Amino acid sequence: MLSQRNSRVFAAGDRQRGITLIGFLFMLVIVGFFAYLAMRLIPAYTEYMGVVKSMELVKNEPNSAQASPEEIRRSLMIKFDTQYVDSQSVPPQAITVLRQGGDATLRVAYEKRIPFAYNVDLVVSFDKSVNLGGGY
Repeated sequence: MLSQRNSRVFAAGDRQRGITLIGFLFMLVIVGFFAYLAMRLIPAYTEYMGVVKSMELVKNEPNSAQASPEEIRRSLMIKFDTQYVDSQSVPPQAITVLRQGGDATLRVAYEKRIPFAYNVDLVVSFDKSVNLGGGY
């Protein structure tokens, strides 16, 4: 009788499902990798959203289309300060104002290099243009 009871316990144990310790550790490594990747990338994209908001603020300023490129650049750099955009991330050389056919376009194009692990860096490229409207 005792042997039948033990065989039933083992039979129920054979049907159990779950993850092993090695499987759990493997899954933990994968989740950890993507969490670390997100922790490194999210600040760059948050800063980019600040750049986009700053550009929209410049676009909505009165007479921004008639302003000189230097005035537009200066206004944008002031907006960067209020949006917590690092001036080293977006240098003044990355900001261009193009006048074509009476329209002014503000463009910010830059790359950000993010250290990831040892000698591996992540490089993200950002390029945003905003039409400021008619000029002159």
